[in-house]
Amino acid sequence: MKRFIALTLWLLTIGGLSRAQTPASSPVRRDTPVAYLGFDRNDYPGDENLGLLRKTFAFAAYWLNYPPGTQANTWVGKRAALQSAGFGFLVVFAGRSYRELNALPNIKAAGTSDARAAVAAARREGFPRGTIIFLDQEEGGRQLAEQKTYIYAFVDGVTSLGFRAGVYCSGIPFREANGTTIVTAADIRSTAGGRNIAFWVSNDACGPSPGCSFVPTPEPAESGVAFASVWQYAQSPRRRQYTAQCRNSYAANGDCYAPGLEPAGIHVDLNAATSADPSHGRTR
Repeated sequence: MKRFIALTLWLLTIGGLSRAQTPASSPVRRDTPVAYLGFDRNDYPGDENLGLLRKTFAFAAYWLNYPPGTQANTWVGKRAALQSAGFGFLVVFAGRSYRELNALPNIKAAGTSDARAAVAAARREGFPRGTIIFLDQEEGGRQLAEQKTYIYAFVDGVTSLGFRAGVYCSGIPFREANGTTIVTAADIRSTAGGRNIAFWVSNDACGPSPGCSFVPTPEPAESGVAFASVWQYAQSPRRRQYTAQCRNSYAANGDCYAPGLEPAGIHVDLNAATSADPSHGRTR
């Protein structure tokens, strides 16, 4: 989940993805907001690094298909190892780009087909019914009709098969040519027709993002999208146009590295969530 593209007349790039926090071990008052820190990355970090990563992170993003721009999915078969290490899950399925959709004869059918593929993969990996599967939408700005047809077909398909649906999308305000400001997450939600969709939003702009910062974990609502349950607030590498104010929080090469893993150098995207298991994918 890396680059968002805003679509006006054609495709204009804007895009982004990751962070999270360890669950509180002591009781917390019910009226006290709590945020948990997590990470996402395209490549599985290795069984040998899970213990150290768990000291910082409560949950990890888990890919069900090839992450964008890759030729393999190294997360396959790793759910049990992550759960044993104490991680919660942020389950994600890479969606199709506008160019791909525009070339299809039946976009709704493609959304339904991808929903079936996502649920089949989730079942193979051992995720229980009711797990939230987030559709990774890397193109931001106002969504075109083709994109919404695909998104809602995916949501309906996942829901019909006993799982829950979410969308990973941009939470950055985008100014259109006519001066209107649009946030992708709000655009998708406003035309969802009452569908129950969880939102994982990306906004790495400093602020509201604190940059590559681990403590304290920000709350998802601080992203600027009040209804977000997950906020990706830092990416590796950092996007210079959005992160100038917090550039010193990143490494010199622009990446955000998980603490305690030198010299391995595990770069991550950072996510904050309202739950230590945002997809509710644990089985115990």
